[in-house]
Amino acid sequence: MKNYTQELIEDINANLQNIVLEENDVFFKATQAVNILENAFNSLKSYISSYTFKDESEEIAFFKEIKPQLFSKLIYYRKIYSIEVMRSSGSFETQKNYLNNELDRIKGYFERNLDLYKYYRTGCNHLDRFYFMRGKPDIQLNLDSFYFERDPVFSTSFDFKIAKILSNEMLVIYLNEELAKLESYPISFQQEVNLPKVKMTWTAKKTELVEQLYSWDTAKCFNNGNTNIKELAEYIETAFNINLGDYYHTFLEMRERKGSRTQFLEKLIKFLNDRMDNLDNK
Repeated sequence: MKNYTQELIEDINANLQNIVLEENDVFFKATQAVNILENAFNSLKSYISSYTFKDESEEIAFFKEIKPQLFSKLIYYRKIYSIEVMRSSGSFETQKNYLNNELDRIKGYFERNLDLYKYYRTGCNHLDRFYFMRGKPDIQLNLDSFYFERDPVFSTSFDFKIAKILSNEMLVIYLNEELAKLESYPISFQQEVNLPKVKMTWTAKKTELVEQLYSWDTAKCFNNGNTNIKELAEYIETAFNINLGDYYHTFLEMRERKGSRTQFLEKLIKFLNDRMDNLDNK
């Protein structure tokens, strides 16, 4: 088992590192990471379902350390995607409140599971046989209801909670970094972004604006290319008084179109050419 899990972890980490280094779009990164981790997790589950642990210590090590380390990454990237989909593109203050509320939610989870957190982080092991071995749990233990919905061959009483704790530790770092980015913008810039001089509302289809959004980002039309799709989307949403929603999913749908994948851009070219032709003919 040790060789299998070690190779799996190394492969996952290498793939995740490539995504982080090569991609700027948070939705793309999160989606790709989730796909990688879900595939790896399915392989791991299949392997463990047919594997017989050598002894109690090997089973405990898997459910206390190996599985939570992998599962925490899957929970983390799923949550990143969820956070960014629901994150407001309005004022900087609104975004800060949203991110701080997420931090408060995580703080509440830590407080509710403080004893387990202390047990895990201080290296205790006297309850490992109850927490991290498969079998019917002691009904007196403080369990998540989620436990009873999972595969008993691939789950123990507390491996999910440990994974959740580890993912929350990573999320705290992510949320604080996002808050620091918002704080780093000068007040004058925040006001300029939040209150455009002329308020224009985009009334065409959202998909059509997303089509332009990705074309602008690809062509590096703003700040000499020194921006990313998320920053550009937030600015466009504010300037045009619209919520683009899950624009990465919209982009995926564009890529899967039959025939032309740039319908709106081609329509704009036709409209502009027709306008110039009409003026030429006057």
